[in-house]
Amino acid sequence: MFTRVLVQVVTFSLLITLLSYLTATEIKADEGPSLTVYSSADPAGFDPQQFIAQQRVGTNPTFAWQVPGFGVVKEVRTVSLKEGVNELRFTDVAQFIDPTTVSFLDLTRPDATAVLEQNFQFDLVSPEKLMEKYLDREISVVLTRGDVAETVTGTLLSASQGQLVLQTSEGVRIVSGQGQQVKLGELPGGLITRPTLVWKVQAQQGGDHQVRTTYQTSGLTWRSDYSVLLSADETKADISAWVTLMNLSGAGYHNARLKLIAGDVQRVAPREPRYPMAARAEMAMAFKDAAFEEKAFFEYHLYTLPRRTDILMNTTQQITLFPTARDVAVEKLLVYYGLPDFAQWGYAAQPHMDRQLGTQSNRKVDVYLRFRNDQKSNMGMPLPRGKVRVYQKDDADDTLEFIGEDLIDHTPRDEKVLIKLGQSFDVVGERTQVDFSMDSGRKTITETIRVQIRNHKDTAQKVIIKENLYRWMTWEITKTSDEFEKIDARTIHYEVSVPARGEKTVEYTVRYTW
Repeated sequence: MFTRVLVQVVTFSLLITLLSYLTATEIKADEGPSLTVYSSADPAGFDPQQFIAQQRVGTNPTFAWQVPGFGVVKEVRTVSLKEGVNELRFTDVAQFIDPTTVSFLDLTRPDATAVLEQNFQFDLVSPEKLMEKYLDREISVVLTRGDVAETVTGTLLSASQGQLVLQTSEGVRIVSGQGQQVKLGELPGGLITRPTLVWKVQAQQGGDHQVRTTYQTSGLTWRSDYSVLLSADETKADISAWVTLMNLSGAGYHNARLKLIAGDVQRVAPREPRYPMAARAEMAMAFKDAAFEEKAFFEYHLYTLPRRTDILMNTTQQITLFPTARDVAVEKLLVYYGLPDFAQWGYAAQPHMDRQLGTQSNRKVDVYLRFRNDQKSNMGMPLPRGKVRVYQKDDADDTLEFIGEDLIDHTPRDEKVLIKLGQSFDVVGERTQVDFSMDSGRKTITETIRVQIRNHKDTAQKVIIKENLYRWMTWEITKTSDEFEKIDARTIHYEVSVPARGEKTVEYTVRYTW
C-alpha cells in the first residue's frame, strides 16, 4: 500500500515538473497572419461588386458590417519586451475589429506575461476630424479668385458642411473650405493614420518574445462557384469549383494562411440591428497545393489552403476549391409538374371540394441534371453552398455555351445533387381533369386525371410525371394506366418513356375519403 502511494506521489510530482517545464519553455510558432473566413452569403443575391462600389464611393461608413460574413485573424509576431510594464502598439490591423474579441498570448513565456489593459484606437485622421481638432486654434485658408490668391488667417470657430467660420483681426469671416487650400499646423494629438491595437503588458522576463494576437473583424466573406461542362451525350460532366474571397476589412494580409468554414454557424445578433441590411443584392490546376484541403470540423467543414497567399485589401480573388473532377456520371431528367398553383393552396384542415381546383394545366417540362457526390463518381468532397453554372460544347465552333444555372445548399459527400437548368423547348405536357364526383353523405371524392406528354425530338425521352394528391390526406388510387411510385403521403411519380416525335398518356383515378 505504501509503495503504491509512493509511486502515485512520484508520478504526480513528475507530471507537475513536466508541465512547469513545458510552460516555461519557449514555444515556437509559425510567424505571420492566419485568416479563417466565415460566410453567410446568399448565393442568389450576394454581389461582391455592390460592396466594392460602396467602399470606393466612401459615402456609406457601415458597408463593412453589411458584408455577409466575418473573419477571425490570428497573427504571430516577435516583439521586444523589457522587464516590468510595456506598451505594445500593433498597426496594420483590420479597421472593422470587434474589440470584445481581441486576445493576446505570449507564446515564449505564457506564465510570466500578463495583460493589464488592451485598447483599439480607430480615430483615424480625415479632413473632418482635423477640422474638429482645430476648433479654437489658428488656421489659414488660401482663397483663389482667378489668378489672385488671398490668404485668410484666423481662429477656427466652426466647421460644418464645408463652411469655415474664422475669427480674424478684421472680424468674423465665413469662407468655403471646399476647393480651397487649408493650412494647418502639426497633427493634433489623439489622431492616428492607421487602426492600432494597444496593449499594456507586464513581463517578468525581458528580451524577445513571440506573441499571438487574435480578433474577429467584419468586412470578410466568401462564396463558392461551380462550373459543370456537360458531355455531348449528356451522361458525363467535368465539374470544377472556385472560391471567391472578398476582403473589405480595412487591412491586407500578406503571406497569410487561409482557412474557410462551410456550415451554418450561429452568432448572437443584437436585438436592434446596428446597421441597415444591404440591398438585395476550364482549367485544371496542375499543382497539388493549388486547391483546398477539406476535413470535418465540429458540425461544419473546414477548408484549408495548403500554401500561403496574399489577401489584399479591398479586393476579390478566386482560388480553386478542388481540382476539376473528370467524367462525373450525370443523368438528365425531364420532370413534368402539371399543378403550378399547388404551393398556393397548401394542405387545408378540410378536404378541397371545389371541382375547379386543380384544373389549370402547366405546359412546361422542367430540365434537371443529377449526379451523386461520391468517390465512385470522381467527386466525394463536401460541397459548400453556392451557384452552379452548366455549359455544353458546341461542336460547330468548339466553344462552350451556357445552358443553365441553379443554387445548391451545403451538400455532404454521398448525397445526390439536383440542378435545375430550365425548361424543355421540344417536350411539353398537358394535365386534364377527365372526371369528378363527390358524395357528401359517404364523404368521398372521386377524380380522374389524364396527363399527356408530347415529344417533338428525334429521340425518345424519359420523363418523370409528378402528381400531388392535394384534395385530402386519405386517398387510394383505384385505377391507373401505368405503375407509379409513392414519394410521400401526398405525392406520386410516374416514370415514362415518350417515343421520338410521339406522345405518352398516363391516366389514373383517385378516391378521397374523410
